[in-house]
Amino acid sequence: MTVSGLDLSVTAVLLLVLAGFTAGWVDAVVGGGGLIQLPALLLIPGISPVQALATNKLAGIMGTSVSAATFYRRVHPDLHTAGPMALSALIGAGGGAALASSLPEDVFIPVILIALVAVAAYTVARPTVGRATELRWQGRTHLLVALGLGLGIGAYDGLLGPGTGSFLVIALVGVLGYAFLEASAQAKIVNAATNLGALIVFTVQGAPLWILGLLVGVANIAGAYLGARTAVARGSGFVRVVFLVVVAVLVVKLGADLL
Repeated sequence: MTVSGLDLSVTAVLLLVLAGFTAGWVDAVVGGGGLIQLPALLLIPGISPVQALATNKLAGIMGTSVSAATFYRRVHPDLHTAGPMALSALIGAGGGAALASSLPEDVFIPVILIALVAVAAYTVARPTVGRATELRWQGRTHLLVALGLGLGIGAYDGLLGPGTGSFLVIALVGVLGYAFLEASAQAKIVNAATNLGALIVFTVQGAPLWILGLLVGVANIAGAYLGARTAVARGSGFVRVVFLVVVAVLVVKLGADLL
């Protein structure tokens, strides 16, 4: 069958749908759904890396929007942080997407890998971290740190992408001091903005494969809705466990890429 100009078997389409659903669930709980969805898209014969990135953003924004709305209704995250952080992340993602076709991925992998190992070790060594919200700063300092984190992580999402939701949770828990569940809720709002910023730039470049992206995106929505409800029902302890699993997978994946 032909989808977005690509010849795909029924099996390939079903696997893409399954990848979209699983990615949506993982992304809604703790972020990192791109670790599943983007590699699945890159396996499609004839698709370019930029097309895969752009199509991943299209599917991703569908899922993150649904999970953000679900979290907002049930958790009521702090929009005084999530709103400005989302705006700076959108700007950063647009800039990162504009550079996506020109900068080598191996520039970033070693730094990201070291950061992930350090964060995982810190989370394991401090079992109480993320159980309750204990903000490290208040007022202007808190806002400026949130804006800086949004801009930097947004730029990474536009440039590369996989693991962005996990990095947002890391930042909100480890740097700003939010509980895991609150951090996941805020991360979904910010992640929706990074997907939008990158998608706008990719659309101007004509990169997204719209039919394929919408197909995977519908599956992503279903997974995201289920994942958000699961996270809210199970609480911060469950999110922490899934977070550590996703970070471990990300470390292995990036380590393999580096080798």
